[in-house]
Amino acid sequence: MNSLIKIRSAKNHDAKKIYELLCEKEDFLFDIATFEINYRICIGDARNIYMVAVDKSNVVVGFISCHGQIVLHHGGVIYEVKELFIEKKYGINGIGKMLLREMQTELSKKEYRSLEASVDNQKNDLIQLYKNAGFDQKQIKLISSKIKDGKNKILSQV
Repeated sequence: MNSLIKIRSAKNHDAKKIYELLCEKEDFLFDIATFEINYRICIGDARNIYMVAVDKSNVVVGFISCHGQIVLHHGGVIYEVKELFIEKKYGINGIGKMLLREMQTELSKKEYRSLEASVDNQKNDLIQLYKNAGFDQKQIKLISSKIKDGKNKILSQV
């Protein structure tokens, strides 16, 4: 099945299908107008890499995004995989591996210090995919989310 899958750079016209995959993955209906604005900003940023996996009909079945940024304590640019998701019927391993490999090939043309990925600790298949691709666990990522009144959880406790 994967021989029929091609990897290419994401385009503006891919936004709707990527939106659908994102909503499916997160089990949440995001605001489409906000998503489209943010998507176009992100794919227009030269430091970012956005790629899709498409089937033989050129329908998007998977997506990977990677953002570059200068981080002072890293001494230069680092890249981080921000999203990697595949249409459920395809599973993560084959197409996810293809997307990750192609993204790493694209990154090999750039100057950077490291490539990072943050993964929900419940996503064992995704964790294994990254480990198989040479990633090591080096950090623990802590997240503070906003609550309904718009205040940061930590700051609202002070």
